[in-house]
Amino acid sequence: MDIREIKLFLNLCDTLQFARTAEQMHVSPSTLSRAMQRLEEEAGTRLFERDNRSVSLTSAGVEFRRFAQDMMNSWEQLVSRIDPNQLQLKGRLNLYCSVTAAYSHLPKLLDRFRREHPLVEIVLNTGDAANAVGEVQQNRADIAIAALPEPFPDNLHFSPIETIPLSIIAPQVACRARELLGEETVPWDKLPFIIPEHGPGRRRADAWFKAMGINANIYAKVSGHEAIISMVALGCGVSITPEVVIQHSPVRDRIALIPSPVAIAPFELGCCCKTKRRDDPLIAAFLACIDY
Repeated sequence: MDIREIKLFLNLCDTLQFARTAEQMHVSPSTLSRAMQRLEEEAGTRLFERDNRSVSLTSAGVEFRRFAQDMMNSWEQLVSRIDPNQLQLKGRLNLYCSVTAAYSHLPKLLDRFRREHPLVEIVLNTGDAANAVGEVQQNRADIAIAALPEPFPDNLHFSPIETIPLSIIAPQVACRARELLGEETVPWDKLPFIIPEHGPGRRRADAWFKAMGINANIYAKVSGHEAIISMVALGCGVSITPEVVIQHSPVRDRIALIPSPVAIAPFELGCCCKTKRRDDPLIAAFLACIDY
């Protein structure tokens, strides 16, 4: 196997589409197919399941992907060490963050990084902030902007950016939640709550319910704080949400902040990466932008 084949393999792992990978990597579909066949022959097993409509990784393919990513990381480090004429960083940096973070915190980091390292290709994927740490652990992202989870995995490094307060939000429209909030003593155990499916936001909500001593009335479990705010704005219920998400939400004028009877621990927002890759030239350069 060679570096080119490894690059083709990793791209195909991301796209799971032969045609798309062939186009992105500037090779013919037949060339790509032959390269993957050679890898499977050398590995002694099938790396992909193929049919007329889809491609998926086998269990062996998942293991080989980890090997291939480690191999590419080592190769890029080697090139940066042995090429004394390489004055500017080159390569690809895979980033992951929530849609809100892409507005609120990523631009400042990328502005400096792009000025200093214009030859680096940035690949950005957005999604649920609760999945950020997992994206790094599964080698789908080199760096993720994430709220510091508890407990934090031992094999990851975290560089803090900012402390993010959380608030209780409620709809402005007339609904059952507004009726309950209008009572002289708010029946917190009857309010319909919309909570994250998992992650730091879910743990903050569970801790708040415990501190309040209530058996919460859970209306829905939702992926992503942005979607949660939309549901609150529609009158579906109330929620505990990071204030930065509220500030950047297009429906912020349709929700109201509600004072919390007990304190809500804030998020510690930062960039996380694998500890063993902290000194990779591209990753180290990006982390250096945090203190700008």
